[in-house]
Amino acid sequence: MKPSAELIKAIAVTSELTATPLSESAARVMAQDLAQYPLPQVLGALIRCRRELRPRMLTIESIVSRLDDGRPGPEEAWSMMPRDEGSSVVWTDEMCQAYGMAAPLLMESDQVAARMAFVEAYRKLVQAARDAGSPVHWTPSLGHDPHGRETVLLDAARRGRLAAEHVAKLLPMRDEPHPEIAGLLQSVQKKLEAKAS
Repeated sequence: MKPSAELIKAIAVTSELTATPLSESAARVMAQDLAQYPLPQVLGALIRCRRELRPRMLTIESIVSRLDDGRPGPEEAWSMMPRDEGSSVVWTDEMCQAYGMAAPLLMESDQVAARMAFVEAYRKLVQAARDAGSPVHWTPSLGHDPHGRETVLLDAARRGRLAAEHVAKLLPMRDEPHPEIAGLLQSVQKKLEAKAS
């Protein structure tokens, strides 16, 4: 994919503002490497680089690590992890896989080592997914506690991580649909009707 002039210009500006020496050829190669990602995500990452990087630190890795592709950062992802089998979670594929590395340590009650193992594995998995251009994929993992499910599922629906229709099927049975889910379903229906007309 050929990089846009807008991307090349944004890289040049970010390079200048972070005091990173970058030739025109290097900027073009960097732009070529970054062109595989959605332009709005890359431009957002470059804004973060301008705000966060110390001089002489602009690299492809520093940009890609700041892409907002819907995946939470490592610390946020860790904070979402269930601490027991009763807890529910809505997580990404990468969070699920990294949790598999941390779970044995959690069973041994070694929170520090579990967190370190999770964060290290998660960073590598997210980087691999971004390099492959894989979109974020959220799935629920429902714990034994049915009352704890509602909060997690409603939050996922609010954030657009799970479809309201899917969440409605996973919530505990009620005589009436959950009011928040009913509102989300109505909103989805209105959007579909607007597109059809």
